[in-house]
Amino acid sequence: MGRGIGSFTAWDYAVFAALLLVSAAIGTYYAFAGGGQRTSQDFLTGGRRLGAVPVALSLTASFMSAVTVLGTPAEVYRFGAIFSIFAVAYGLVVVLSAELFLPVFYRLGVTSTYEYLELRFNKCIRLCGTVLFVVQTILYTGIVIYAPALALNQVTGFDLWGAVVATGVVCTFYCTMGGIKAVIWTDVFQVGIMVAGFASVIIRASVVQGGIGSILGDALRGGRLNFWNFNPNPLQRYTFWTIIIGGTFTWTSIYGVNQSQVQRYISCKSRFQAKMSLYVNLVGLWVILVCSVLCGLVLYSRYRDCDPWTAKKVSAPDQLMPYLVLDILQEHPGLPGLFVACAYSGTLSTVSSSINALAAVAVEDLVKPRFRSLSERSLSWISQGTSVLFGALCIGMAALASLMGALLQAALSIFGMIGGPLLGLFSLGILVPFANSIGALVGLMAGFAVSLWVGIGAQLYPPLPERTLPLKLETYGCNSTYNGTNVMTTTEIPFSTSAFSIHNTERTPLMDNWYSLSYLYFSTLGTLVTIFIGIIVSLLTGGRKQNIDSRFLLTKEDFLSNFDVFKKKQHVFNDKSHPAQRGGADNPAFSHVELNLADHSGKTRGTRL
Repeated sequence: MGRGIGSFTAWDYAVFAALLLVSAAIGTYYAFAGGGQRTSQDFLTGGRRLGAVPVALSLTASFMSAVTVLGTPAEVYRFGAIFSIFAVAYGLVVVLSAELFLPVFYRLGVTSTYEYLELRFNKCIRLCGTVLFVVQTILYTGIVIYAPALALNQVTGFDLWGAVVATGVVCTFYCTMGGIKAVIWTDVFQVGIMVAGFASVIIRASVVQGGIGSILGDALRGGRLNFWNFNPNPLQRYTFWTIIIGGTFTWTSIYGVNQSQVQRYISCKSRFQAKMSLYVNLVGLWVILVCSVLCGLVLYSRYRDCDPWTAKKVSAPDQLMPYLVLDILQEHPGLPGLFVACAYSGTLSTVSSSINALAAVAVEDLVKPRFRSLSERSLSWISQGTSVLFGALCIGMAALASLMGALLQAALSIFGMIGGPLLGLFSLGILVPFANSIGALVGLMAGFAVSLWVGIGAQLYPPLPERTLPLKLETYGCNSTYNGTNVMTTTEIPFSTSAFSIHNTERTPLMDNWYSLSYLYFSTLGTLVTIFIGIIVSLLTGGRKQNIDSRFLLTKEDFLSNFDVFKKKQHVFNDKSHPAQRGGADNPAFSHVELNLADHSGKTRGTRL
């Protein structure tokens, strides 16, 4: 720990403990409220009776994890406020998710998004999608649990494995007890804690540094207000184009087709409410982004002449925010604990969302198709049991993540490498009517192979520092350590600290170009390769042999229905995009939907709004 900063007090531990207790209490409440979790649908989708606002806040919290709380300010500190261009990318992501993917998933009434893959293609494609999602989510969740625990342990002395186990156990407890309702309402509470934690840092820093104007002035003089970098070079870590194109593809793979997010908005009581939850969520994303960027500029203003990283006061960039908190909030007992609660709120919301989504996929894609005679009560118990299992697996993955290095980049890289091909697969099904199962399978494998190639290559052979173009950081103001020779910029520090990196090897053109691709383009690459190869192979194999029902595709009615919802006297069953109103049982494709999506209670999810 660097000299001159504070340390954790009993008040800070009390604030953190209160976060865990309140989250557990919410789970306990929803275990019994409204009759408890009587069916698997109550557990996994809340009976599809949820409102837009709590779902919107849950959507915001689900992937605004501690990776965001600790990682984004550090990225802004090192690479500048160009990160704020993500505000535009988030807008594009929400529009694409709400207008392209949501209409199809909602009208089919699926619980697992991978049910769609069987209806559109076949069981093999569904199983491939399910397996990739499970692997992706367990890997990501392990990193989300471990990364903040490591950063906070090394700066504050916060017990590392105590925090890891406490996080995993509390998430598993309230997921298992209260199902998706508990997950959503704890997310609402936790997103409030996240904003409060950010606000405490920004307000105090404004006082210490002489106001927001002074902070922005320092950022301007240090070249941090670099919003308009239009360099088209895909090897540069952050430019306008890498963020707009790469960021949009990466986050659409999360909001458009990832089970954790889709499961939330299809739990809304109507399709209009589901769309509203996505658009309201956009405001939450913008608020968190603004807070993160401001904290990054605060970091630069505070440490512009004495960078704690290059001065060896912290060992990794993701420790900069905890270091700042103990520096400027040391005279205010409890506020450092509030920031730790802020970071862990992000972790809790992400982990709980992941556990609930994994349970949904396990029940819908692996258990139900093989054990069709199980009662709803049995399925509810199985859902709770799988929640416990996946909670334990995620804690175990956190132990494995401790062997990795550049955790924050690794987290988003996982979404790029696996989420990109999955986004391509769903896009192929929804947007390309003639795509067949052979094209889908070959396209998915090709997209996955290419994105895995570049992603693993980037971990083994990290890009040269000059490729990532970090901005200059100084240490001339560190009087306690300055010896006249330790002035050093980030361009002299190898970017990746992964335990798997291979250094001291002769660089090849493949390493300096292909493996140096901006990590934001991993998802773009996987998506486009999957779609392109899928289209080519589908055409070469004769396309679909029979016409596909329009319910599995994006249609003109999906856009027209946006205007219909504003008609005051419209009844839910007048929604012409709903399967119950477009051919019913006379349509063989609809019979297929009903057959595959039947609830064991005798009702069909295909006819429920």
